[in-house]
Amino acid sequence: MSDYYYTPNPEVEHAETEWEFTLENTTLRFHSDNGVFSKRTVDYGSRVLIQNVNFQDLPAGAVLDLGCGYGPIGLFLAEAHPDREFALVDVNQRALELATRNADDNGLTNVTVATSDVYAGVARSQYAAIVTNPPVRAGKTVVSAMITEAAAHLVPAGRLSVVLQKKQGAPSAERLMQQTFGNVRVVKRDKGYYVLESTKQS
Repeated sequence: MSDYYYTPNPEVEHAETEWEFTLENTTLRFHSDNGVFSKRTVDYGSRVLIQNVNFQDLPAGAVLDLGCGYGPIGLFLAEAHPDREFALVDVNQRALELATRNADDNGLTNVTVATSDVYAGVARSQYAAIVTNPPVRAGKTVVSAMITEAAAHLVPAGRLSVVLQKKQGAPSAERLMQQTFGNVRVVKRDKGYYVLESTKQS
């Protein structure tokens, strides 16, 4: 179907909303709409990921928010880490327009927004970290590619952080990250959500 949030141009009527969300003592304002994931609030999985991404000892470089939607993960992290550049990418053009507006409205100048189908529009060997709340409804092939192709886009010692529900594939993603990177750790378990982290070996 072409109305899903993980398609380039969701064929659903616009119904824009605007609301604020506070996390970690930071409040951001968001524009949202039909045709994007979790359009009325920052979903719980994204909240858990935002609060548990590990920036300690992270190498120099930008951070990639893969499958950014309207931008909550990348924008909260960009607000918290103004010394780093953040690249927000998605295949969904409506989501990208919203992410751009949301970055501008919140005065975040360390953010760029661009189109990318998984890593197709992303430079290799560039990022210090990749963060993602993958689109499970897009299917296992897409989610697996977001994990297995991540290492090629990370600098040495760069990290991939993924949030998934246990019932939606967190255990299999954990195994795949171990196979891909040779390491994985469960950073957080929270109400069935797992935050998984792997580091690219230098």
